[in-house]
Amino acid sequence: MTGADTNIAPTPPAPRTRRPDRRFGSVRSIAALMLREMESTYGRSPGGYLWAILEPVGAVAIMSFAFSLVLRAPSLGSNFPYFYATGFLPFALYLAVSNQVAAAIRFSRPLLEYPAVTYLDAIFARFLLNLLTHALVFLIVMGGIIYVFDIAPILDWPAIFLAFAMVSALALSVGIMNCFLISRFQVWERVWAVLNRPMFIISAVVFIPEDVPERFRVWLMLNPLAHITSEMRRGFYATYDAVHVDPLFVFSVSLGIGLAGLFLLGRFHKDILTR
Repeated sequence: MTGADTNIAPTPPAPRTRRPDRRFGSVRSIAALMLREMESTYGRSPGGYLWAILEPVGAVAIMSFAFSLVLRAPSLGSNFPYFYATGFLPFALYLAVSNQVAAAIRFSRPLLEYPAVTYLDAIFARFLLNLLTHALVFLIVMGGIIYVFDIAPILDWPAIFLAFAMVSALALSVGIMNCFLISRFQVWERVWAVLNRPMFIISAVVFIPEDVPERFRVWLMLNPLAHITSEMRRGFYATYDAVHVDPLFVFSVSLGIGLAGLFLLGRFHKDILTR
């Protein structure tokens, strides 16, 4: 080896191409979709989030006044707004969240053309935003009723959290299934609206299952929402046992509907997006 050769510096290795970190890609997509919906849904209307609070407050006030004219006392306690809110607010949360999730693909269709955004990102973004919004509304309305009427409830927090878990699971699963059905069959949105009309009556919103004769109660408890409203009332009424509540039934129904909806969306989402 000559002296000239020994003075030649070694060739540095080629720099490695750094692959983009996709571990948190879905998290970023979901966060961006949530911010987009917050701006489009609440940021462009006068009042914004205020209407999300005023709507359930108005419904509780009107229905409480109407029932106070017909009945001497609610099924539990003596305060109509307090009793009605513990049933109506979980029902309203289910209805709002499931409907918003059902429209997730239609709402975010332009963004789903980007490879970084998936239909699951759109679904979970809508689910999380609306769940958090209506959970906050629930706390504000119930706290306001307790303060205005000077109620001193003994709260069962595990029961309240269990009711929230059940209504969240049911709203997500029904929303996922309807997301497929509405995207695939346009007429389903109208059919579902018709089927949903009696749900307010048969979801134990204005009564408790124990008020219903046993032969009809069996059918009533086939509705998962009747379990949810009863469990929520167990959390707010220390003397209410809610012996007919079966959380396993609610979670099983939710799991079955949700998995079926995810399977169908996974199978047909490309066809839905190209229609």
